[in-house]
Amino acid sequence: MTLSNRPVSRRALIKRAGLLGCSLAAHPLMTTMTLADAPWDNRLVVLILRGGMDGLDAVQPVGDPDYAVARPKLASGGGHDLGGFFALHDGLGALMPLWQAGELSFAHAVSTPYRDKRSHFDGQDLLEAGTGMDAVSVRDGWLNRLLQTLPGLEGETAYAIGRDHMKLLEGPADVANWAPSTRLEMSAQAELLLQEIYHDHPLFLGAASEAVEIARTIKLDRDAGDGDADMMAMMEEGGGMSETALAAFAADRLRRDTRIAAFSINGWDTHRGQAGTITRGFDRLTDAILTLKQGLGPIWGKTTVIAMTEFGRTLRENGSGGTDHGTGGAMVFAGGAVAGGRVHGVWPGLAEADLYDRRDLMPTGDVRAYAAWAMRSAFGIERGVLESAIFPGLEMGDDPGLLL
Repeated sequence: MTLSNRPVSRRALIKRAGLLGCSLAAHPLMTTMTLADAPWDNRLVVLILRGGMDGLDAVQPVGDPDYAVARPKLASGGGHDLGGFFALHDGLGALMPLWQAGELSFAHAVSTPYRDKRSHFDGQDLLEAGTGMDAVSVRDGWLNRLLQTLPGLEGETAYAIGRDHMKLLEGPADVANWAPSTRLEMSAQAELLLQEIYHDHPLFLGAASEAVEIARTIKLDRDAGDGDADMMAMMEEGGGMSETALAAFAADRLRRDTRIAAFSINGWDTHRGQAGTITRGFDRLTDAILTLKQGLGPIWGKTTVIAMTEFGRTLRENGSGGTDHGTGGAMVFAGGAVAGGRVHGVWPGLAEADLYDRRDLMPTGDVRAYAAWAMRSAFGIERGVLESAIFPGLEMGDDPGLLL
């Protein structure tokens, strides 16, 4: 792994450390994927789809007569039948075997409590904070708060990929980060020099020492011909930043002691030329899910993958062949632990009177409630803890039966 060539001042590092807490999350290799161990056997993977994925295009309500009227171009394509009323976009067609095997489901007409302003930044902050509209005042994310509910939890050496900010993972729970897309190969003299530089800064001394130890472990595995190390070496040589590489690395860790993983898939803002842009996004999402399935092997049967986005898109397509920022959208659930073959939620209808603000899909479900029920089923976390400590102020409602 080679260290970044971008100069980073010590002052900037210390400032970042104060914001992120005492873990490798404060290290310069701040990234988009974090993994942590936990005292459960089941696995959870959270994918943040940044940019506002159009749920009406992903899971198309072809049984609603107002859909084709509002989208004369976007609704004219094919699709894969999901039980009569809904059809899966062709770009997600490679996931149909999971649907048929009962390992894929969706929730439609869902959103966070975010309304009206339709800002990507604010919407993503609220999605990752897991709160009501007070996300700005909340310093930690709901996935970190999940880890905080476990006394004495020790974060496995964790691996973060990319450099996106992820509020989802911030907080006092110890979650470490590392970037397998880079190489860290240091001589003994260089290691001693690094320790000397950070001698008076125990936070960074610990982070740097952990990174060096990770590199040593992977090097030993590679020298011994370990297949997982070979996979990581391939990722390093290829840049290691594609969603496929992120998922392959996550699967490698999840097969060991890691129980929770999260990373981002970008590129869902489809104001123009949506047909091409969203298909490329679906390709990335499909690759990530199928790579997780392949890499996890028998562990896939204990895994739940949740893909969520900050908001949906407008019902009506615009003049440039795209859709604008909306409200209600869709979530994706995959994994061997999923009770698949279903589209969850209450369909509100697409007549103008049924829309939110007469332009968007009306939300009838809360993204947080679906995430909470998934954690309730996967990890046995008490409902009261989910509704107060992890998603403060949430009312989970009835169990939708997401998992087996």
